[in-house]
Amino acid sequence: MRRKLLLLLETGLVLAGLLSAASAWKIHSALEQPLNITQEELLEVPKGTTPTRTFYRLEADGVIKDAFWLRVYWRFNLSATPIHSGEYRMLPGMTVDGLIDLWKRGEVVQYSVTLVEGWNFHQVRAALAKDDKLKQTLTGLSDTQVMDKLGHTGIFPEGRFFPDTYSFVRGMTDAELLKKAYERLDEVLAKEWDKRAADAPYTEPYQALIMASLVEKETGVPQERGQIAGVFVRRMAMGMMLQTDPTVIYGLGDRYNGKLTRAHLKEATPYNTYMISGLPPTPIAMVGREAIHAALNPVAGNSLYFVARGDGSHVFSDDLDAHNSAVREFQLKRRADYRSSPAPANAPVTPEAETPIPAASPDTAPEAVPQVPAQEPPPAPAPESTPAPESVPPMPAQEPAPEPDAPAPTPTPQSPQ
Repeated sequence: MRRKLLLLLETGLVLAGLLSAASAWKIHSALEQPLNITQEELLEVPKGTTPTRTFYRLEADGVIKDAFWLRVYWRFNLSATPIHSGEYRMLPGMTVDGLIDLWKRGEVVQYSVTLVEGWNFHQVRAALAKDDKLKQTLTGLSDTQVMDKLGHTGIFPEGRFFPDTYSFVRGMTDAELLKKAYERLDEVLAKEWDKRAADAPYTEPYQALIMASLVEKETGVPQERGQIAGVFVRRMAMGMMLQTDPTVIYGLGDRYNGKLTRAHLKEATPYNTYMISGLPPTPIAMVGREAIHAALNPVAGNSLYFVARGDGSHVFSDDLDAHNSAVREFQLKRRADYRSSPAPANAPVTPEAETPIPAASPDTAPEAVPQVPAQEPPPAPAPESTPAPESVPPMPAQEPAPEPDAPAPTPTPQSPQ
């Protein structure tokens, strides 16, 4: 009896060994099999999907075989390893083991979307809405509802997002990406605030953010940002109005058709810096780190005026006579290749395709709008009060968003008078 039991035990062990060897061979074969594809394909792994479901889906699609043995392998070897959602790139010749290695590393396909400096919030939303790789969750919501969804109820959205190129995986929501941009702006603004000049004329970062948006819209030449900020800061310190066209344009919203008229400059809006003193109540666009730094570290000097040369740069003047002279030289006799922004690198110098925007400022085509005299400094400095950051007016209508396939618009610099 004892010998029979030993024989049965030995037979069981042999069978178990054979079964184990067979299982190991089946698992090895399943792992080493090449994917049955002839060209690159993307495997989408939605959130919450398990490796088992993915194996059986691939088997049903004819991409692999032996999903059962792959399931066994994952259960006994990788049960604690999560599979990251997203898309994985499957290439001809890749084995299942190679695909699993991508899963283990979380090597998902990355996409990107660029939010451009100088865009307003309407343009930001338009860019996100046309990206079919993002999961759209904000469609049909008002700007106020969008901010509620982001967890920032009561915050005016303009200028609150950082312009940058953001990477994401398929399935990420538009709201999640906006949260990243919001947090990034807060981070950059806080760091730059800590490095501000000792005499920076702001009581809180939001005021600097407003100023940075004016700087962002006024010049496309990086080295001029600090000078532009310096002009604006000196004007405020002397009680002069900023008289900057981009704020007027922003206040007009959808009514702006590319032509700024004398009547527009006399129209009372919260953003018309020809009518109000100090800064407008909110930013007028997204700003980059350089514009924020310039606003917080304005270049010292005596200039109170600037006028476009026609190549994207500006001439800065200390007094009204010098400014009027620059207007006569660069505006009344515009060069044939006049540009309101710098030409792209290595691009041939050619006249701008668009007609210069008529505006009642030194950047204005004189035949479009009668020249408005530049504002002379008041006889004595006056203290300047900046609107409280939380006294936010109703959301103004925005500039039209770019067409789906159109390139991002380049800010058109305008000059204060």
